[in-house]
Amino acid sequence: MKKRVPISQIMTRKVVTITTKDDLVSAEELFKKHRIRHIPVVQGDTILGMLSYTDLMRISFADAIDEDEFEVDTMVYNMFSIEQVMVKDVVSVPPTATVKEVAQFLALKEFHALPVVDEGKLVGIVTTTDLIRYLIEQY
Repeated sequence: MKKRVPISQIMTRKVVTITTKDDLVSAEELFKKHRIRHIPVVQGDTILGMLSYTDLMRISFADAIDEDEFEVDTMVYNMFSIEQVMVKDVVSVPPTATVKEVAQFLALKEFHALPVVDEGKLVGIVTTTDLIRYLIEQY
């Protein structure tokens, strides 16, 4: 297995993002359309927070809706803003962090995605799925 591989080699570079001006209905649609579980909340290139699909499930009955459906019950979503639901204290990693360092960090924490930030700008996202795919490629 390769050692000292930077996370920039396995991170997702084309990151789906939202802003605090977007709404939770739009976020739900992005989660389902792109089949993702984490969306960075940004202002320009700067990350303000992270919204996870689990965050939405905590405030709604959306988990009762089929994963493949794009229709959502907007009543609950209209009661909250993205800023109210997102995680604000975001932990990020630089693109030079190693795959091993990121894997160790995620193994200790209760979240499954980290934004990759270089000089204050969002440049990617790395998820536990990215790490699993990397490990599969190694074998």
